[in-house]
Amino acid sequence: MLIRAPRPEDAADITQTMAQPVCYGNTLQMPHPTEQMWCERLTSKPDNLHVLVVEVQGRVVANGGLELAAFPRRRHVANIGMAVHPEFHGQGVGSALLASLLELADNWLALRRIELEVYSDNEAALALYRNHGFEVEGTAREYAFRDGRYVDALLMARIRTPGC
Repeated sequence: MLIRAPRPEDAADITQTMAQPVCYGNTLQMPHPTEQMWCERLTSKPDNLHVLVVEVQGRVVANGGLELAAFPRRRHVANIGMAVHPEFHGQGVGSALLASLLELADNWLALRRIELEVYSDNEAALALYRNHGFEVEGTAREYAFRDGRYVDALLMARIRTPGC
C-alpha cells in the first residue's frame, strides 16, 4: 500500500471508485462521474485543499482530502472527506488513509480541529472515525437527498490537544 499525492493519470481509477454506489451514496457526489471531471479536479486543485490517494498494486483504490477553512479565525480547522473502493473495504485502506491525512494535519499544517459529516447510517465510517479520535458533536437532520429521500448526517470532530 502506497499513500501519495494524486497525479492527473489517477483520474480513471478515482472515477471507478466514485462510480460505485456505496461511494457516491455515502458522499455528496453525484452518480455517473466522468474521468474528465476528476482530471480537472486533480489539475485545478485550490490551494486550501490537500489530497492523498492510496495505491495498491499500481491501482488507486482510495482518495481523501483536507479542505482548510477559509476564514482567518478558523485557520486551525479543516474538513475531511474520503472514499475507498468497495473491493478494498475492511482491509485497512481507509484507516491508513485517514491516519495519513491526520498526520498531515497535525504535523505539517498545524491544524487543531478536523471536522467531517457522515451519514448516520454509515456504521463502517462511524467506527473508523471513532477509532481515530472523532466524536459526534451533533446531528444535521435531513442533511442531504440520497436515493429518493432525505437523510441525516452526524457532525463529528477531532480536536488535537497541544503536545499530543
